[in-house]
Amino acid sequence: MSAGLCTNSTVFSTGSRCMSTRSRITSVGSQGVACHDRYAMYLGRRLVCDGCECMQSVRVNGMEWSHVSYMQSVPQQLQRGSVPRRKLRAYVDEAGVRSHSKASSDHFVMSAVILDDEDTSAAADFLAQLRRDLRRRPGDPLHWQNFNAHTDRLHAAQSLGRQEWATVSSVVVCKRHLGSSSQMNEDQEYLYTLRFLLERLSWYARDSSAMMTYTLAHIVRMKLSKLREYESKLRVDPGCRIHWPALDPKGGRIDQPKRIELLQAADLAASATFAAFNPDKFGNVEPRYLEELSPRLYRRGCSPLVSYGLKMHPWNGSTKAAYPWVAAL
Repeated sequence: MSAGLCTNSTVFSTGSRCMSTRSRITSVGSQGVACHDRYAMYLGRRLVCDGCECMQSVRVNGMEWSHVSYMQSVPQQLQRGSVPRRKLRAYVDEAGVRSHSKASSDHFVMSAVILDDEDTSAAADFLAQLRRDLRRRPGDPLHWQNFNAHTDRLHAAQSLGRQEWATVSSVVVCKRHLGSSSQMNEDQEYLYTLRFLLERLSWYARDSSAMMTYTLAHIVRMKLSKLREYESKLRVDPGCRIHWPALDPKGGRIDQPKRIELLQAADLAASATFAAFNPDKFGNVEPRYLEELSPRLYRRGCSPLVSYGLKMHPWNGSTKAAYPWVAAL
């Protein structure tokens, strides 16, 4: 079995992933590379990666191939519906205070950790190893706020940043840049932020030809009935950009991190991101956690990171001036 060599020296082999879609490559042979679903390279054809816009050149068996934006010249067995649909899972948690009071945090962050259903055991192994690294007992919940040492927090961010099974998408609400026009209460703020995140989760699942389930970490006064009501409103909202066919039609679930341990990975992602934006009591921020997490951020081809893996709200002249480093991630 041969391997494909990308022009930037990334080696494609069985078990590795497409750099844009994160789709797992399942075979590499004389006819090219076949990914987990319909993404494929075939001798005499261009590399097909539906929804991918990176136009990245790849060498397979000494020949050069390129990603294309849309499905073209795809063999019949790779047409939509002819392969099993992938199953993805997203686990969502938040950091910061939802309200707009003067005493609340300047930012509110909601993050999702996305993984393939087949990577659930690898994710559990990651959390088990992190507990050992941080001197926790087996099964102890991993909660960022309980990591008192900078070294422990840095190690947690670095460890999550090294997990190839994980993709992270976050929404950062810069509350002091919204002005006085926002009259939403805490629940409305939470749900509006969730709307931004669900857009990105649905796009990721759509581009992966997958169905995604999503689980939210429980928060005070947020009942499942409120989530269902909001989902129903979004489904009939003509301005909503969520691609509903890619999300579980049953809707999202709400649970406790103690019961669903992968919500603890979402807590790590949200808290690491929050630390890069929200000043501590001395006025300092810590962007290094997010920088270590950067390899896992959702990136769609050459599109701006702030459109996918790190959605900023608002993203205007004011926030661009306040956070110029975001564009360099």
